Amino acid sequence: MVRMDPDLAALKLPPHSIESEQSLLGGLLLDNAAWDRVADLVAESDFYRDDHRRVFRHIARLIELGKPADAVTVFASLERSGEAEEAGGLAYIGEMAANTPSAANIRRYAEIIRERAILRRLVTVGDEIAASALKPSGKDAKILLDEAEARVFEIAEAGARNAGGFVPIQPLLGQVVDRIQELYDRDSPSEITGVPTGLVDLDAKTSGLQPTDMIVVAGRPGMGKTTLALNIAE
Repeated sequence: MVRMDPDLAALKLPPHSIESEQSLLGGLLLDNAAWDRVADLVAESDFYRDDHRRVFRHIARLIELGKPADAVTVFASLERSGEAEEAGGLAYIGEMAANTPSAANIRRYAEIIRERAILRRLVTVGDEIAASALKPSGKDAKILLDEAEARVFEIAEAGARNAGGFVPIQPLLGQVVDRIQELYDRDSPSEITGVPTGLVDLDAKTSGLQPTDMIVVAGRPGMGKTTLALNIAE
């Protein structure tokens, strides 16, 4: 009988950081105010372990309701929903809080958790792309490439989401007012205010590609999306 090398088996585990997950949950249990520093970055689905996902969900629910979220109240919330045992029980929840010195580095823990979640998604999509290539089901290579590109792009967009965190509203208001004034002072309503695409009719409608725009080039495979994007880039 062939025995699997433990080190080799460990290499096959999806990317994760149990320590970061425990430290983030412990930090939130110690300091509910730290929620504002991680709420924009990490979600329940980013956690690798199911028990951690459950604990995070109940912490988030209590904080969003304006209620205290400590080891006891979170355990009580889990008990009411019948999830206490699956979440590790009061002893494990209390242990996470006790083993976390403070919430000082909680933002970094959230970044690590988010990064590992993106890597896991990349592994999954990579496997799906490989499976599609091995069994194309009648699709030609161009269609498979377009589908693979779309899947990887989705991961890239998800990874970039909220990477900068929350920002104060006052500087944003100043930027909005300046932008409105800039548009008001321009000589002609058709003047290009963003990045020109080189397509005259499109630029006349949009005034160019604006910094705050999310540009989506949509279409069926083989309709020229990549060619259009390359023409605009040139």
